[in-house]
Amino acid sequence: MPNGIRSVAVFCGSRSGNNPLYAEAAAAMGRGLAKAGITLVYGAGQNGLMGILANAALAAGGRVEGVIPEFLVKWEVAHQGLDALEVTDGMHSRKRRMFEIADAFVTLPGGIGTLDETVEILSWRQLKLHAKPILICDVAGFARPFIDGLRATVEQGFAGPEVLGFFEVLDGVDGILTRLTR
Repeated sequence: MPNGIRSVAVFCGSRSGNNPLYAEAAAAMGRGLAKAGITLVYGAGQNGLMGILANAALAAGGRVEGVIPEFLVKWEVAHQGLDALEVTDGMHSRKRRMFEIADAFVTLPGGIGTLDETVEILSWRQLKLHAKPILICDVAGFARPFIDGLRATVEQGFAGPEVLGFFEVLDGVDGILTRLTR
């Protein structure tokens, strides 16, 4: 890849959410990464947006690597059709491993786990542990409250204004894919 991005960790929901646009975005992201020849790295779930994302990438001929903690495998939520499935001893080691594998990060709609992963990767950026791209995909306005929360941390003096430059918010999947492949 001319820009050096060979793999992307995508954070997204283990549920599909209430808006069908979320599922459409997850499928489009999976297909788009596959078409671009970029390996999808994700949390290895088979449910919700995670499963839709992975299945779309696989159906389009893409490479998909999942990283999942052992306790979630026992809950039978691990996707069994991936190119690679790595089992870790817990959530922290899962996030660390996804960080190691990925050249960039994308956040799609999701719940508490998705927000946790996104905030942690932003925190690591603030601590100068990496300079990898962090892209937040705003689907149907889902990202706006999260971004407002990040802005509030700056406005209230809990973070410096440089934090707002650690990530990019792009409307829809097309903008994310364009950014990843330019």
